[in-house]
Amino acid sequence: MLGGLVALIPGVVAGMVATRGKALSAGGIVVAALTAEAIKIGLIVLLLWLVLATYEGIVTLAFIGSFLASALIFAMAFFVRDY
Repeated sequence: MLGGLVALIPGVVAGMVATRGKALSAGGIVVAALTAEAIKIGLIVLLLWLVLATYEGIVTLAFIGSFLASALIFAMAFFVRDY
C-alpha cells in the first residue's frame, strides 16, 4: 500500500500543478508540464526516503516492487485511448 501511495500522491500533485498553469503559448505549456514533472520526481524521492527512513519493519523488496508496479501502471495510462 505504501508503494502505491508513493506513486499516487506525486501524480495527483503534479496533475494539480499542471492544471493550475495559465499558459497561453506552447512554450508556457511545456514549462508548466516540466515544472509538474520536476515536482513529481522530487515528491517521489522525498516520499521513498521518508518511508524507508521511518518504517522499520518494511519489506524493502515488496515496497519497491509495489512502487514500481503502480508507477508503471500510471505511466501506461498515457497509451489508453478513449474511443
